Amino acid sequence: MNKGVYVALLSIGLAQGLKIPIHYVKEKEWRPELFFQTGGMPSSHSAGVSSLTTYIALQRGFPTIDFALSLVYGLIVMYDAQGIRRQTGELTLKVNDLGELIDKVHHDETVKFEQKTPKKLKEMLGHQPEEVVGGALLGILTGTIGHLLTKKNRKLSKFKIKF
Repeated sequence: MNKGVYVALLSIGLAQGLKIPIHYVKEKEWRPELFFQTGGMPSSHSAGVSSLTTYIALQRGFPTIDFALSLVYGLIVMYDAQGIRRQTGELTLKVNDLGELIDKVHHDETVKFEQKTPKKLKEMLGHQPEEVVGGALLGILTGTIGHLLTKKNRKLSKFKIKF
């Protein structure tokens, strides 16, 4: 498999893993299930695309089509993560609040009303701008480390071939 893919997947995993202790520090609440959820600090979307873009830039160079494609698609992903997906999350909060309001109205009625309660919508979909930046910084760091480790391994394998 492509080493850039490994670096990006590692960065996504790190971002997801860091959400748990960061949430604990902020909220004093241990929630390991955050590893499998979207939203939160840092953005794994941003971490993944920025680590891949950084890795490509350092491996292949800035004036390559590989870097250009990765950068443009990465920017689109980060924009979407904090823009459209965040707005969807805010709309979801309002819908969930409306559902709770309807439940309160139904409890005050004397007429018996039977309705299946809908599953509450997931509220943490998108990211705040600082979460996107946090993910991007983590990704740049991961991409740089991935490049340096790959570079070191290439030098070692060339050294072994000479003997």
